[in-house]
Amino acid sequence: MLLFGLGFVGTGHEVYGNWIVDYAFALVFGVIFQYAAKVAMSDDSKPKIWWQAVKTDFWSLTFWQIGMYGWMAISIFVLFDEQNMKPDHWAFWLMMQVAMVAGFMTAYPINWVLISKGIKERM
Repeated sequence: MLLFGLGFVGTGHEVYGNWIVDYAFALVFGVIFQYAAKVAMSDDSKPKIWWQAVKTDFWSLTFWQIGMYGWMAISIFVLFDEQNMKPDHWAFWLMMQVAMVAGFMTAYPINWVLISKGIKERM
C-alpha cells in the first residue's frame, strides 16, 4: 500500500496502479536481499550471483503476487464493494489474510522447481 491515497492509476483503475508500483518496489528490494544472502555463501562471481538473485526473486515474487493480487481482485471487484476494501476497513484485513494464503499456494510450486533446479537454496 505504498501509494495509498496518491491516486496513481494503471490500466484504468487506481488499485492496479498501486499494485504495479508495489510490485516493482518489492522486486527491487527482494533482489537486493537475495543478493545479500547469496553473496555471503558463494564463491561465484558477483554478476553471476546478481543473476541468480534476479531469477530467484523474480519467479518467487511473481507467483506470490499472482495469488495475492488475484484474491484481492476477487475481494475488491466481486465479494465487496471498493469502499469496504480500503486499509481502514476490517474486510480489507480479513481478505488480506486469505490473500496471503493464496500467495503461498501459488508460490510454493515455483519455489519447489527453483530448489530442485539448484537456482534457489533449501532452507
